[in-house]
Amino acid sequence: MSSAMMDQKFSLLFDWFDQDHDGKLTEQDLRATAGVFAQVADEDDRPHRDAIHTAFGQWWTLLLQHADTDGDGQVSRAEFTTVMENRVTAPAHFESAVMAIADAVMQAADANEDGVLSRDEYVAMYRKLGVSEEYSGPAFEKVDVDGNGVISHQEYRTAIVDFYLSTDPDAPGNYLLGPVAQLV
Repeated sequence: MSSAMMDQKFSLLFDWFDQDHDGKLTEQDLRATAGVFAQVADEDDRPHRDAIHTAFGQWWTLLLQHADTDGDGQVSRAEFTTVMENRVTAPAHFESAVMAIADAVMQAADANEDGVLSRDEYVAMYRKLGVSEEYSGPAFEKVDVDGNGVISHQEYRTAIVDFYLSTDPDAPGNYLLGPVAQLV
């Protein structure tokens, strides 16, 4: 699956997760990233906040177990890219390492609990994650594949899969954090 686009997407994720910007991922970085993602949920929404923190904890365990090749308790950009390509995106780990976060975040962002994300809910979710409406607004249009004005849980899951697995620059999920042209 290795390609310049995948390497660039994984590098973008590394930068997003490297909360202290020291060029290494640590457990503290993943906990801080979980804190950012947990902001999507209301303060009193313990189930979704806990699910996000638990999923990021599982992701850190996977990174530490399979990426920390030198045993220093940190994950370099090169180690991260390798483990993303070989382990995290593998079917055995993808659901628990990536989709658990996506599911919890989407459910937390569904403010009116109707099972779909309106444009406002979607844009608000990404704003809390640090993505501007300049990118999230157009991304909504791409991710809403059936064009019905809302993003279903399945459409969102498909977009997440696209982001992590697709090398097609036009795949809807490749617009989640901005157009792919921005990434490559």
